[in-house]
Amino acid sequence: MAALRKFREVPAPRDGRAAAADPLSDLIKRVARRDRAAFDALYAESSAKLFSVTLRILKNRAEAEEALQEIYVKVWRSADQYQATEVGAMAWLLAVARHHSIDRLRSRRAAEAVKAAQAEEIETLGSLLAPTTPEEAAIRGSERAYLERCLSKLEPERAALVRGAYLEGKSYKELAEEQGAPVNTVRTWLRRSLKRLREYLDE
Repeated sequence: MAALRKFREVPAPRDGRAAAADPLSDLIKRVARRDRAAFDALYAESSAKLFSVTLRILKNRAEAEEALQEIYVKVWRSADQYQATEVGAMAWLLAVARHHSIDRLRSRRAAEAVKAAQAEEIETLGSLLAPTTPEEAAIRGSERAYLERCLSKLEPERAALVRGAYLEGKSYKELAEEQGAPVNTVRTWLRRSLKRLREYLDE
């Protein structure tokens, strides 16, 4: 933040000669013209600061390193959008890094929420199938047969989804690829199928 304040406090030149006072600005302009050497120099000069921002937000070194590469891909693609007279070069780069890292953090949290929901559903159905004693194993064997009979009451495609997700441990993504449908659609199908299955089991 100190670095960002520092750049904000420096007034932008009014004569349009920002690049002369800011070597990074000149590098970004050259990157906009697809200058590979300028891109390498820009990375060498700025990657340490951008990585520190990314690591502070993501709190995971491996993920921060991956995000850093994605950030520089964005810089390569959007360098022509940089306006030297509006903001300092490092401030612009830090903003790109911060926004990308926050977006990645939100995506990670959303993915974790999906995994948690799937794990809860697996545990719910798994409780019907996991014996803890030999006696329960015998009982659960008959329950498994009963479960299969209930599954047979579902449409074959929906029954296959339930088996894949809750008995075979497949992810939503794997099931979506098998079905040729969006992940959210598969999740909806599974929720509805599980609700119907519970109704059959309670009969």
